[in-house]
Amino acid sequence: MAQTSTPLYRTALTTAALTAALTVALTFAGGRIAHAQQVVALVNGVPITQLDVEQRTKLDQMGGQKSPSRQEVLTSLIDEILEIREAKKFEIDVPDSEVQRSYSGIAERMGLDAQKMTEMLSRAGASEATLKSRLRAQLAWNALVRGRFKASLEIADTDVEAELHLHEGGDEKKDVGYEYTMRPIVLLVPTGSPESAFEARKREADALRARFADCNVAVREQVIKFSADLPDKSRAIVDGTEVGHLTPPETTAEGIQMFAVCGKRESKTDTPERKQIRDQMFEKKFGAKAKRYLQEIRSQAMIEYK
Repeated sequence: MAQTSTPLYRTALTTAALTAALTVALTFAGGRIAHAQQVVALVNGVPITQLDVEQRTKLDQMGGQKSPSRQEVLTSLIDEILEIREAKKFEIDVPDSEVQRSYSGIAERMGLDAQKMTEMLSRAGASEATLKSRLRAQLAWNALVRGRFKASLEIADTDVEAELHLHEGGDEKKDVGYEYTMRPIVLLVPTGSPESAFEARKREADALRARFADCNVAVREQVIKFSADLPDKSRAIVDGTEVGHLTPPETTAEGIQMFAVCGKRESKTDTPERKQIRDQMFEKKFGAKAKRYLQEIRSQAMIEYK
């Protein structure tokens, strides 16, 4: 029987077509890579690429706010390079571990672990690196401004009292906070476990909460929290929990967490109202000082737009 074979001209044609297709694909891919790596600005010799701008834009859009302009994003990236560079001049170099803690803290507040948040950022067109870059700059800049201008940023108690009096309209309202003694209790759930594992642990937590009546059985070290340090929602939960009982279970990156409220006493040292006013006054001072400082180093920087 005669053996059939592919004509030589057809094989050559197929190979040529495949080669042409691959050439086109690589050309387009190379074009995209070149576009992403295109340097759009130099800040004292440090490059900012088109990819940096695109990923930061996506990150800002994830915040649900108005989409920033390209110039706003570029300005933000330039400022961060200057902030980190200035901090390093004063030997402030934020370690990777501190950046990771901040990154994981954001994830936890969103009810995620760090890995899931990284995946979420990637799906949105941003990246772990662009968020960590922002966090590193924020940590370095805050440490630098606080350290260099510590004395001028202090808020006197008398200033807080005066501002509090204005807010209250002169009323002699009783301004009371609380000092809580609490013990964290965590029912661990392994990373990557399905939702059913968290639900099962939550049922265990509810059962434990129903029979819990003695703080001496808690295994973790106790912590002291002032009501002024707690967010409004958390403060309401702790206020509504009797001493010797557990707060309702909450889902965290580690698993299911509750707090045993082991003590509560009245305190007037730093109430929620005083802390809020002190924080507002500090932020106003800090913001003005940081803005002037950044303008100064920006005026001395070599910034080249491409």
